[in-house]
Amino acid sequence: QPQLVESGGGWVQPGGSLRLSCVASGSGFSLNRNAIAWFRQAPGKEREGVACIYTSGESTIYAHSVQGRFTIDRDNAKNTVYLQMNSLKPEDTAVYYCAERLFYCSTYDTEYDYWGQGTQVTVSS
Repeated sequence: QPQLVESGGGWVQPGGSLRLSCVASGSGFSLNRNAIAWFRQAPGKEREGVACIYTSGESTIYAHSVQGRFTIDRDNAKNTVYLQMNSLKPEDTAVYYCAERLFYCSTYDTEYDYWGQGTQVTVSS
């Protein structure tokens, strides 16, 4: 069973940047066949999809709210997916989770098989 571990969260002022990492591990597990998504959940709000990257890394999708500010990429050799977050806003404050499913991205969190424990991102002055 694969395990996903997020890191890189923290506190940043509005306009700042953070880079999140999601490292996958587990016996025989490889990211090569998996789509990886980042979701986030703010207090009192539903979990929402932020970005997703397909197995090849050539196709990505983003939520409208982060388009042009966030970039998702992957290094399959390191079993790692990254989320570069620039021009951060207070409304980006949330716990960020990575999740995986076979092959294709989905906008529905219920269709992801494994999740990390989350990393807190706080944007405030």
